[in-house]
Amino acid sequence: MTAISAPSASTSVIPLHLITAAQLQDPQFQDPQFQEQLVRSRDWFQATGFQAQPGSFCLLPNESGGLALVLVGRSRRLDTWTLAALPSSLPPHRYRLQGKFTPEEATQLGLGWRLGEYRFTRYKEKSPDPLAELELPPEADRDYIEAAVEATYLVRDLITTPANDLGPAQLEEAAQVLAVTYGADLQVITGESLETQNYPLIYAVGKASDREPRLLDLHWGDLDAPKVTLVGKGVCFDSGGLDIKPSRGMLTMKKDMGGAAHVLGLAQMIMKLAVPVRLRVLISAVENSIAGNAMRPLDVLPSRKGTTVEVGNTDAEGRLVLADALWEACQDQPRLLVDFATLTGAARVALGSELPAFFCNHGETATALQSAAAIAEDPLWQLPLHSPYRDMLSSKVADLSNISNSPYGGAITAALFLQEFVKSDIPWVHIDVMAWNVRSLPGRPEGGEAMGMRALFELIRQRLGMTHH
Repeated sequence: MTAISAPSASTSVIPLHLITAAQLQDPQFQDPQFQEQLVRSRDWFQATGFQAQPGSFCLLPNESGGLALVLVGRSRRLDTWTLAALPSSLPPHRYRLQGKFTPEEATQLGLGWRLGEYRFTRYKEKSPDPLAELELPPEADRDYIEAAVEATYLVRDLITTPANDLGPAQLEEAAQVLAVTYGADLQVITGESLETQNYPLIYAVGKASDREPRLLDLHWGDLDAPKVTLVGKGVCFDSGGLDIKPSRGMLTMKKDMGGAAHVLGLAQMIMKLAVPVRLRVLISAVENSIAGNAMRPLDVLPSRKGTTVEVGNTDAEGRLVLADALWEACQDQPRLLVDFATLTGAARVALGSELPAFFCNHGETATALQSAAAIAEDPLWQLPLHSPYRDMLSSKVADLSNISNSPYGGAITAALFLQEFVKSDIPWVHIDVMAWNVRSLPGRPEGGEAMGMRALFELIRQRLGMTHH
């Protein structure tokens, strides 16, 4: 083949050019200055088998044997993950996207590349191989990309960190770092003080661990700004309690604080981008352990609301710690109340591991969230708060049970349990999230993952009529 001219001597940045299979076959669809290069390179494409399939790429040499240009196969529609595999698969040089993009396209492409740079190396002795770098397109919203990347990395790091290094105290430390960084106020109620200050469900779940349970309560923003409250399930390890999980079910339970990680990540995005809200974050940070003082099946527990709960199963502990926090969250009458929780396997049975379920008591908010999820390319799927299933939570000795008396509809009955602790006039979104990639995809390695976080940020931004800037 005839080699392509090298980039100008004034730059060491290598051009990246996105191309569809149709454009590769018929270069007239490409920019005129690029057509000649494609025609000259036909033999090279045939020799390397490059057909511009989405996710593939082709390295084109220059006259001195260096790298002149990279072609990247793409589908007709660009999305967040178009470039996400490239940081670890391209030679570790610096690259620049060629072509014109809308601000939305440029932002999504840049975000996907940066998410593809993520690696969890805390416990690796050997330094990782260097990564390819991308100069963000000028049209990209750099502030948003930086905020979304930092928040996603935080969520992934927290979830992937093993429970021996991430307990309730370490979740508190993570919240404290955010508070110091962004000028927020953090209040913490720890150990037996939870009982004396009327958070009995949080205390009951966490008291069997030698790592004291706690409620983290973070406040940020102007007092007269619209109130947004985020609640996170922070079960730092879930043995199942006395209703102990089998080994396979317990294996990934370091991720059971994924809801807490999500609300910390979302809070960081909100504070870093200075969204004008009065933000409150409540995290019930506990470990569900086994000891002589652990809660037992059929114990009856009081709640902060006053509603009594019969413990049908000690492994349904997440909804207990959320109940006290949700009721406290309602006392401020926020404009929007959101909780994130790794709550049920039933949601995963219904929707798989990569599509979080959400429930909402307010139709307009639910519709707006679906729109926000589409804009952010961060999917969520609504399931119903089907009120006739509320009877399945009945108890003969208490106001309600923490588990359903039916093996069906478990994600719905869990959401209905939480709804008992939410005032009906407060728009509320409950997100039942896996928080874990069970397979590696471009930009989404196996391990802890932020799911639905950017969608909720977009909802909050839209509802307040804000832009990313």
